[in-house]
Amino acid sequence: MHLKAQLIQHIQGMLSERIAESEVAMAAAQEARNSDTKSSAGDKFETGRAMMQMEIDKLEAQMGKAVMLQKDLARVDVDRVATKVEFGSLVLTDREHYLLAVGMGKVEWEGRLYYAISMASPIGAALAGKRVGEAVDFQGRRIVVQGIL
Repeated sequence: MHLKAQLIQHIQGMLSERIAESEVAMAAAQEARNSDTKSSAGDKFETGRAMMQMEIDKLEAQMGKAVMLQKDLARVDVDRVATKVEFGSLVLTDREHYLLAVGMGKVEWEGRLYYAISMASPIGAALAGKRVGEAVDFQGRRIVVQGIL
């Protein structure tokens, strides 16, 4: 398996962990909400339930985002060899390495730092369409594309 496929597999694993953690936290929050006994101060009970529901809603949103990122990442054709930077490209530059697929930020893998970014991100948009040897000026820095996988 080549570098891009391994990196994507690693990120998929990270997303699976996020989903599993969200499911556990959501189950705990639902249990806490459902087991909360009604006290003599009814408003306190309702406020507590409302706060737990807000936490559950937040966890559901986080889990939904992770599921969408997994789906987007699954769209990457790991065998495609592109001649210019496009969705799914692993871009090796003289500074950093970028996987243009999903916005996950910094990903450390095999002792190296990669940036998983979306095409809509500022650096993703700047790199889009570039070929090996071409450069972009981004935030006062010159970045040269050295390889596209």
